[in-house]
Amino acid sequence: MSVKILIMHKGYENMEIKEQVPIVLFDNQCYVCIKFAKFVDFFARGKITMVGHYSNFGIKIRNEILDESALEMFWFIDKKRASGGRAALAPLIKSIFSTKDRKMKFHQLDNICSEDCKSTKAVFVRSSSLLRNSKKIDLK
Repeated sequence: MSVKILIMHKGYENMEIKEQVPIVLFDNQCYVCIKFAKFVDFFARGKITMVGHYSNFGIKIRNEILDESALEMFWFIDKKRASGGRAALAPLIKSIFSTKDRKMKFHQLDNICSEDCKSTKAVFVRSSSLLRNSKKIDLK
């Protein structure tokens, strides 16, 4: 599977977050998380904007609507709420099956992890982290 990278056009960082929802915010420096994001993107078929935690837009999202726990889990953001970790699974699945509009894809899939993050242990640790962490933040 090839990695899709879209170079962000000038002024993209200033776009409103709500204009891009639904959004999946994921760790774009983790091999397992990138595989998860590709899996979600495949089933969403372009209906969800995929954003890396460490991309310019990801940093903007973290600074404007998320809190200090932002990097601990993946997030699903819709018009009303940002849901992280376990709490994000149900709205993400619902969105995959109900959203009709296709979105622009903004991928930043920087896979800079070592071989350790590709191990079975890394998959187990990230999966347990998904089940352990859960959070909801209502948007203003």
